[in-house]
Amino acid sequence: MLNLYSLNHLHAQAQYWQEQYCALSQQPLNVIFVENINIKFLRQNPELSLILDDDGLHLAWNSMKMQPAWQDEIYRLKHANTKNELLAHACYQQQGQNILDCTAGLGHDGLLLASLGLNVTLIERHPILYLLLLTTWQNALHHPQLKIYAERMHIVHAESADYLTQIQPKQYDVIYLDPMFPQRDANQKQAKKQAQVKKQMQVLHHLLSLEHEIDLGENLLSLAQAKSKRVIVKRPRHAEALNQQMPQHQWLGDAVRFDGYFQLD
Repeated sequence: MLNLYSLNHLHAQAQYWQEQYCALSQQPLNVIFVENINIKFLRQNPELSLILDDDGLHLAWNSMKMQPAWQDEIYRLKHANTKNELLAHACYQQQGQNILDCTAGLGHDGLLLASLGLNVTLIERHPILYLLLLTTWQNALHHPQLKIYAERMHIVHAESADYLTQIQPKQYDVIYLDPMFPQRDANQKQAKKQAQVKKQMQVLHHLLSLEHEIDLGENLLSLAQAKSKRVIVKRPRHAEALNQQMPQHQWLGDAVRFDGYFQLD
């Protein structure tokens, strides 16, 4: 059973997150109230768990804790435009357009798109990742620099394939996909090195490694194309195209690329 360690004075918040998790996952969540949560506490409780402190909900494992680090993106967001951000160049057409991010993850790409004046709906199927996004979004709504971006964002817990089936055609101007990509051979060493640089990502990688079957998003492309005239897919630069379907256009970066699939009138 997963544990939620909460500071003693956060009873109401702990109950809220417990109810949210149980409703989403259909699994129990054991709440344990503690006086202090510090590095010593995390070392003494290295198992995968949720942590609730005055900064909101976190995921913890192996003496590390993490939540989406939106505040660390502020400088980048202030300077983001279609010339210096490939994602912006691929997705942005005009302010106010509606974008569906089917693979929200930690929400950094969705946040970047919202900073450009776009309305972004983020879909996340994993209950823990969804709750981490939710607490980060709630914090952002009260942050003086992130508030304006967070107000343009809407977070939904759903399977992307189910959501795509239910929406109306042309409901979104752009549908964005960033499916997981299996790391193999030489890429494993590079991925390990990068994870060591960003320790928080190790926690996320461990969480996702517990999945019995990783969804690579191979069925999402055709579903997205049926609902929007512009579908953008993020891939490692030298990876094969999603579902082996060649795009109409590519935006190339050093490590990643964005593949564009367009439906003409």
